[in-house]
Amino acid sequence: MNAGPLRPVLAIYTALFLLFLYGPMIVLAILSFQSQGGGPQFPIQDWSIYWYEHLLGLADTSRVSQLPVGGSLLRSLALAFMTTVVSVILGTMSAEAFRTRFKGAGPVFYLVILGMMVPGVLVGLGMALLSNVLDLERAWFSTAFVLHVVYTYPFAFLVMLAIFNRFDRSTEEASMSLGVSPGQTFRRVTFPILFPGVLSAALFSFTLSYDEFARTLFTAGSDLTLPLAIYGTFSVEIYPNLFAFGVLTTLFSFTLLVIYGLLMKRFTGVESRRYKGQEDAT
Repeated sequence: MNAGPLRPVLAIYTALFLLFLYGPMIVLAILSFQSQGGGPQFPIQDWSIYWYEHLLGLADTSRVSQLPVGGSLLRSLALAFMTTVVSVILGTMSAEAFRTRFKGAGPVFYLVILGMMVPGVLVGLGMALLSNVLDLERAWFSTAFVLHVVYTYPFAFLVMLAIFNRFDRSTEEASMSLGVSPGQTFRRVTFPILFPGVLSAALFSFTLSYDEFARTLFTAGSDLTLPLAIYGTFSVEIYPNLFAFGVLTTLFSFTLLVIYGLLMKRFTGVESRRYKGQEDAT
């Protein structure tokens, strides 16, 4: 089938989709360069980096209060890191278990996936009510952490399940038939094959936990995470210092993607050279 006549339509559709996807970020970045007297509206009065200086505490804060970034940012990073570690470990172990068919695999699979399908507000409210019944103190490192794992664990599980579905079990069998211990087989054979999936699952888990709002709203307690602190700030009035912080957060996300890409490139390069050396040796 000749797709020539459809190419202009597909090109326009793709351009509109990209504009819809990245347009808000572009507007946010432009508004972040307002001058001290500017606000969240066009036209730009004067271009400056005042709101970035304000965000970092290098400018006068008499007109607008400082964003509560410090403690909330550290809490969000710590929560995302803890969630990532636990979700990747559980996801890998669960996917490993599903390599062998067992009784009740279907219901167990859907129970795991249910964690990513239930609305976050309902889960958060349910956890808050359960905490009240059990007289448990709600905190970002306990009740919120549990819900973050419940939410991100299914994503890590699905990623690792896809990796294991393409895994050739004969490579492990060949290694162990040569007298290599199971631990060494996992370290030198299994894990290098799983590594791209582990990185992808970690990136999913970290990003989802770092940005999570609904599941944290009722369970974080008095110590707010970054999404909750930002919401509490702009629920009254929006200032361009929030846009400046959004730009910095976006740059941080792109940095994570760059690190992910470099690790994947390095890993694939090492693996390709190793397999090439093995083929030359044979």
